[in-house]
Amino acid sequence: MPRASTGWVKPVTDYGPLLAFFIAYSFYDLLTATAALMAATAVALGLALAIERRVPMLPLITAAVVGLFGGLTLYFNDETFIKLKPTIVQALMSAILFGGLAFGKPLLKPLMNATWPMDDTGWRRLTVRFAMFFAAMAILNEIVWRTQSTDFWVTFKVFGLMGLTFLFGMCQMPLLNRHSTAGAASTGD
Repeated sequence: MPRASTGWVKPVTDYGPLLAFFIAYSFYDLLTATAALMAATAVALGLALAIERRVPMLPLITAAVVGLFGGLTLYFNDETFIKLKPTIVQALMSAILFGGLAFGKPLLKPLMNATWPMDDTGWRRLTVRFAMFFAAMAILNEIVWRTQSTDFWVTFKVFGLMGLTFLFGMCQMPLLNRHSTAGAASTGD
């Protein structure tokens, strides 16, 4: 049986590995930062399991991807793999969301409906927007890592992707409010 969440576990497990990556890169290099990211991800999963008695699906998937691409980076001593990771993760997220829509299933609804109850039109629109956003982020990561220095890419990965995601999410508030089923009847988009 899961314990009640302490509130600090989710941010630590979500952002702790990224912080470890950035700090290690600031003092050493990308290979060391990759190893720190892998270790911190494993610690974060262990922490979630120990404190909450469960490991949420998204951090588990992230850990698998970090393990695969981080392992390839370290094994081949090649930074390309860790730089490709955000591209592949973002592209997969986009493909999964578009795939769900193709089968009539807005996959964000089961993940977020408890937090943001909306009508089906709202969920379809939000899912399309996020699918397009993830596709754009995959393309943007490709452009950045292939045209900029590693220093710039690391800063972009840690702060740029997170900042753009936060900004995009905030821009969805009118849609969330317009299609909310928590209060008054929703209106068209």
